[in-house]
Amino acid sequence: MRVVLEGVSKTYADRHGHPVEALCEVSARVESEEFVTIVGPSGCGKSTLLQIVAGLLAPSGGRVYFEGAAAADRPITAMVFQEFALFPWRTAQANVEFGLEELGVPAAERARRAQQYIELAGLAGFEGKYPYQLSGGMRQRVGIARALAVDPAVLLMDEPFSALDAQTRQLMQEELLAIWERTRKTIIYVTHNIQEAVYMADRVIVLSRRPGRVLAEVLVELKRPRVETMVAEPVFIQATGRIWRLIKDQARQALVQ
Repeated sequence: MRVVLEGVSKTYADRHGHPVEALCEVSARVESEEFVTIVGPSGCGKSTLLQIVAGLLAPSGGRVYFEGAAAADRPITAMVFQEFALFPWRTAQANVEFGLEELGVPAAERARRAQQYIELAGLAGFEGKYPYQLSGGMRQRVGIARALAVDPAVLLMDEPFSALDAQTRQLMQEELLAIWERTRKTIIYVTHNIQEAVYMADRVIVLSRRPGRVLAEVLVELKRPRVETMVAEPVFIQATGRIWRLIKDQARQALVQ
């Protein structure tokens, strides 16, 4: 499923009723099965853009549309949030089944599909645990399994690992990449971490300071599957350096203003 953004803009009112321009004429394409990350200075509209793609927010201008065949019984998008966003009264299994319930999938099929993605996310044996009984990394894996279980054409991820410690974050990056290798979902992934953006992606979209505009699209020419040692390769160092220079200049300009 290809995702097309054409001139997407977003203006909203602050608490005093004054207009705030969050995004300005953002145009980009995400190809089918591509893993694209979005980075930019703090407050540049990354999460707003992702919510517009998800249909959670309406753009003030422009449009988002999807190209490619989609089955009638599956959603076009599913989203994994920064917060774990699990129902505390539901077990891991029941949380994974939630989206399937909303789609009206029969109980036996729900259980089968939930188990499939629980195993894919490395959660086998934890089906009956409640969120408070799971580590942060495991709770986020439940969120990923829940999103994948509805078989979306496009998976949207809004800084899903930012609340995790460094070691767990690295492990979760590797697990997500392994899941992507097996499922080949189209993924749009928002992060503030430049190294993470380059390590995960086929291509990085860099946004300017607010209002967010596309500054650059950086192709990541690292081989797949990705391994941790690739962070020492010249291609990785050059890509992260270029992105940091773009974002650093934008942050400087914001300070001057």
